[in-house]
Amino acid sequence: MKRVIVTGSEGQLGLTFHELASDYTNCHFDYKTSQSLDITDLNSIEEAFRDGQYDFCINCAAYTNVEQAEKKPEIAFKVNAEGAKHLANACKAHQITLVHISTDYVFDGEKETPYTIEDKTNPINEYGRSKLMGEEYIHNILPNHYIIRTSWLYSKKYGHNFYRTVLQKAREGQELRITDTQRGCPTDTESLTRFILMEVLTGNLPYGTHHFTDGRPMTWYGFAKHILKENELTNKANLVLDRNYRTFAKRPRNSVLS
Repeated sequence: MKRVIVTGSEGQLGLTFHELASDYTNCHFDYKTSQSLDITDLNSIEEAFRDGQYDFCINCAAYTNVEQAEKKPEIAFKVNAEGAKHLANACKAHQITLVHISTDYVFDGEKETPYTIEDKTNPINEYGRSKLMGEEYIHNILPNHYIIRTSWLYSKKYGHNFYRTVLQKAREGQELRITDTQRGCPTDTESLTRFILMEVLTGNLPYGTHHFTDGRPMTWYGFAKHILKENELTNKANLVLDRNYRTFAKRPRNSVLS
């Protein structure tokens, strides 16, 4: 039986693993919150890894607040870059395969067609830079790794994300002002979890960097329309296209992953 440790288990992706992984009886999962395993703390990592005899580490721990990362980049780099480096070193020492979740924001968004793993990275905000640095640490330290880039990750059940926010505001009768100036592929945490369970832990996916999304490119405005339609709220919600919506952090105009 393969033994798997999951970091950041209190986040939307970690909670999805907790829900779906029970069907995979050939793997034993240990779930670690940021309190029980702080990836920025070397002692915390070593204590968690010392007696586990793990085959895989799935790193769901990340700092994902793009706006705050721009204002306080040191926090983003501490978690997304240094934390990833610490995990890579620990996995190397204990002969563990690392599965690391990365982002479409490692690209600048200037390409007109979907990004492939061969395309040059060029992040335009601090969140993207911190995630790319984490990727580079892992690539340089640990041969047996999977870096899974995904985009616009959301859960219908857990956490604070675009899907749940749109749904809540629509049900409360609030106005939804959404931009269509960015394009990406919304990805359900359930889809990403199943991909990792079936193709990484129990499949034959080669080591290295991979892209995974739900494969339906759309704008944030288009995604909001999809959410409302899926929940039969189209005629009840006040959805407004706002092309002047401003954010503190720059966002890639096109971050569709192939």
